[in-house]
Amino acid sequence: MEETRYKRHLMLPDIGPEGQERLRAGRVLVAGAGGLGSPVCMYLAAAGVGTIGIADFDKADISNLQRQILYREKDVGKMKVEAAKRNLEKMNGEICVRTFGEGLNQENIRRIVSGFDVVVDATDNFYTRYLISDTCMELGKPDVYGAICEFEGQVTVFMPGGPCLRCLSPETPGPGEGPNFGSFGVLGAVPGIIGSIQAAEALKLLLGIGETLAGRMLFVDVKAMRMEEMEIQPNPRCGWCKRTVMA
Repeated sequence: MEETRYKRHLMLPDIGPEGQERLRAGRVLVAGAGGLGSPVCMYLAAAGVGTIGIADFDKADISNLQRQILYREKDVGKMKVEAAKRNLEKMNGEICVRTFGEGLNQENIRRIVSGFDVVVDATDNFYTRYLISDTCMELGKPDVYGAICEFEGQVTVFMPGGPCLRCLSPETPGPGEGPNFGSFGVLGAVPGIIGSIQAAEALKLLLGIGETLAGRMLFVDVKAMRMEEMEIQPNPRCGWCKRTVMA
């Protein structure tokens, strides 16, 4: 059954049976179960990643369905993490989905992140993004960062040792500070594109193959259908990404 299910993975020399076993043993935390988190979770589940954690405190809303493809009309009004768990386990009954309905905060983030190999940042506020980046750097975990707005998106990977989010912007916004992404429109397919790239980066990290986006920010403009890259330089004065402790 498994050989048939993952046949197209097994055909790839870079994956094969050994790589598929790595995916089965892999643990990925997806922070945010919205537009970005939906395709990330679905592709991780389809790939056979053994343990997927989902952290989100929100309920599904009818306005989410335009881009948050993990949910159905019957999920409206229900906790996203519970609906996501149910739908993902219908996709692949072999995986384990762990839910954190309180989301990530100062009190729980270190405990939660320490139980995973890779963290995918699919959140929509800068305060939580800094919290994720700081914790990942402290615990030695890769942070697969993605963001979207209107017709555009961006993706990078913050690796322990840098560069990290604070190398780009050192200042931490307070809770509720920064742009309100709920006030911006977004083409529904944009988070699908960016989330798929995040999922690919997470899978490569679990497999130990290829070249990640560490040190590079990929910008995608769907309206013009262009992609550009920007190099991210480590900030020598940044103390966060240098103080890695393997957990």
